[in-house]
Amino acid sequence: MSAQPVAPIIVKRKKIIAGGHHGGAWKVAYADFVTAMMAFFLLMWLLGATNEKQRKGIADYFNPTIPVNKVSGGGDGAFGGDSIFSQNTLARSGTGTGVIASDDAGEKTSGKEETQSGEKQQDPLAELKEMLSAKAGESMVSDLLMRHIVTRLSDEGLIVEVFDLPDAPLFLGQDQPSAVLSGVVQSVAEVFRLAPNAIALQGHVASVPLVSRENPVWELSAARADSVRRLLIQNALDEHRMQRVTGFADRQPVSDNPLAIRNNRIEIILLRNRL
Repeated sequence: MSAQPVAPIIVKRKKIIAGGHHGGAWKVAYADFVTAMMAFFLLMWLLGATNEKQRKGIADYFNPTIPVNKVSGGGDGAFGGDSIFSQNTLARSGTGTGVIASDDAGEKTSGKEETQSGEKQQDPLAELKEMLSAKAGESMVSDLLMRHIVTRLSDEGLIVEVFDLPDAPLFLGQDQPSAVLSGVVQSVAEVFRLAPNAIALQGHVASVPLVSRENPVWELSAARADSVRRLLIQNALDEHRMQRVTGFADRQPVSDNPLAIRNNRIEIILLRNRL
């Protein structure tokens, strides 16, 4: 009898993993979902915490077809067209710090304020500035006295800066007002009587050539500011309107040369009314 061939025996082993294996795709989908929800709630918060102008700025920033809109930034470039050193630069150029006034139509000006509805309303102090700057058709200050005056509008108020000239000082000696200063203060008082706002006075002087044992710049600047205060009262301004009288010595020069005569000046400020 012939032997029959033996069929091969096949053993199949099945590996069982507890819990099963589903891959990691669901994690990616869940992360995308959480990110989208965070973006949604952030958007809802921005819509509730910003006004219409700010929302327009945010929309312009994410507009891929144009660069950052200059309207949204409030100026013609970074920092509203100014640099981070604008306060020092503007003060030395003679225009002063604070909001910059422009005389050209269509440009930004501190003489106008924007309401919530987007309309422009006239700054009540701008008209007084025009009277002193001879821009309202008839100047209340003569051409001779205008040589000593620089006016500007700031967040604090209307600033009238009265300064020395080489041939026409404001004070005789220490704090005795000259005829020029008396005429300027009389004209300023005439304009300031048109508004009931409070008034502040700031005195500035140039540095002395040599540092003496007792530097007089502090006492001199304060005395000159107080002398102008008395002149204003003599010109029918209520003394109760005088809010403060400050002497800054030589700490805030407007000229690169601290010894320059131009640093001798008095700032008469018609303060804005606080809301």
